[in-house]
Amino acid sequence: MNLILLGPPGAGKGTQAKRLEERFGAKQLSTGDLLRAAIAEGSELGRKVEGIMARGELVPDDIVVDLIAERISSPECAKGFILDGFPRNVSQADALDRMLGQKGAKLHAVIELGVDDEILVSRIEKRASEMEGAVRADDNVDALRKRLKVYHEQTAPLIAYYGEKGILKTVDGMADIDAVSRQIEEVLETAA
Repeated sequence: MNLILLGPPGAGKGTQAKRLEERFGAKQLSTGDLLRAAIAEGSELGRKVEGIMARGELVPDDIVVDLIAERISSPECAKGFILDGFPRNVSQADALDRMLGQKGAKLHAVIELGVDDEILVSRIEKRASEMEGAVRADDNVDALRKRLKVYHEQTAPLIAYYGEKGILKTVDGMADIDAVSRQIEEVLETAA
């Protein structure tokens, strides 16, 4: 099972990816985690991206695709992979498609967690008001609104991209966590 979870920040992609990982054995691949791990390992790739990330620049698409290509070929991805946070734009999706084609692999599904931006903003406001002590720097309304703007400009076009390929399925990301999990499992049953 190879799939992508799409949705804006705060939609629950990470939560659902972990559940899918436990249920099906597919490996969650978060590009941010993979890049940080490569740096920590001191690998050639890690050395290449460390300076880029330290300067706050985006890691070039070809490097990220190479990183994912390396990971999906590893034994930990023998039962498949779940991409969370990648691709972020149509250019990355094209590169991912080419790489998977070269490996004789394919995506089984792209699942969009459909959510309402204003409800996400309300959730962050509520979480921030309930937290005691320091609040994470990115756990505030202004940061979320900026991240949502970037998502709609760069990542949301993937909905049409994968829709045209016939592998996009949308679930109600506003439902409770268990209901979202059930919807995703239903999608995967028909995609297999």
